[in-house]
Amino acid sequence: MTERAPVLSVRGLSVRFLLPGGRRIAAVTDAHFDVAPGECLVLIGESGCGKSVLASALLGLLPANAQTAGHAHLGDLELLTADERVLARTVRGRRIGLIPQSPAAHLTPVRTIRSQLAETVARLTGVRGRTALRAAAEQAAERAEFPPGHLDRYPHELSGGLAQRAATALALIGDAPLLLADEPTTGLDRDLVDRTVDELRRHVDADRALLMITHDLAAAERVADRVAVMYAGRIVELAAASDFFGASGPRHPYSQGLLQALPDRSFTPIPGMPPELGDLPEGCAFAARCDRATDACTALPPFTGSIACHHPAPAPTPENIRA
Repeated sequence: MTERAPVLSVRGLSVRFLLPGGRRIAAVTDAHFDVAPGECLVLIGESGCGKSVLASALLGLLPANAQTAGHAHLGDLELLTADERVLARTVRGRRIGLIPQSPAAHLTPVRTIRSQLAETVARLTGVRGRTALRAAAEQAAERAEFPPGHLDRYPHELSGGLAQRAATALALIGDAPLLLADEPTTGLDRDLVDRTVDELRRHVDADRALLMITHDLAAAERVADRVAVMYAGRIVELAAASDFFGASGPRHPYSQGLLQALPDRSFTPIPGMPPELGDLPEGCAFAARCDRATDACTALPPFTGSIACHHPAPAPTPENIRA
């Protein structure tokens, strides 16, 4: 059976911000990953590690002082070099559905949620007629569990959680091949978090994939097929979710620290603070916080396709999983 091409293929993606005085911020460095049809890849890491910058690069939403390198292929389209006309007309909404980190900033403040849903339905699906659009808008709201009684409200009249659900409803309308959810559970209680990520997961089928960015490890464990861990702008581990959250556990010391900081585990925080992205060390960025660090860590560890660490835990095998 022929292996299907990934929905999204990222190779060597880097983002630098140029600041006055010639200073550079290395927001994303040499990211490599694929997202396959039928897969949910969850990108996790502490705030400020570059996750949302990576998402903005894929959508062409970086500020003018950003420079990108590498490749990001969505099918046959190179996203990093596509012009704004292509991105606006054929990518955003149609080929990538975005659930933004700050939904209130992406909702039109002077229009009701119903009218914004109806406009998006008309633009992406071709549905016409007031009655048909009204019904389609209500179906879109129901899909994201947005309460119908709030459809005629304006964004400023919604709670953070309801604004998030409105943004989710808008993102799902186009049935895009790739759904990109950037912190989609912000402002939601635990029950609604579970229902939201379950709905996102239902978007995934034989032709569609989900890339979810989150710091919520419980949500990640609930829906992920694979997990990518980002630290100081680099992906440092890429693992099957069953291994990462299972008996074998993660292999990178930072990934292990993230899990051990959870309340249902040891509830032990990772010591120290992440480095500034404008002042990264030449070697491993995690070395100053790592109890495994040696002189070898003064050199930058290469990313092998699954991990970037000089001293990783052993790869999972049937023997060490049983142990």
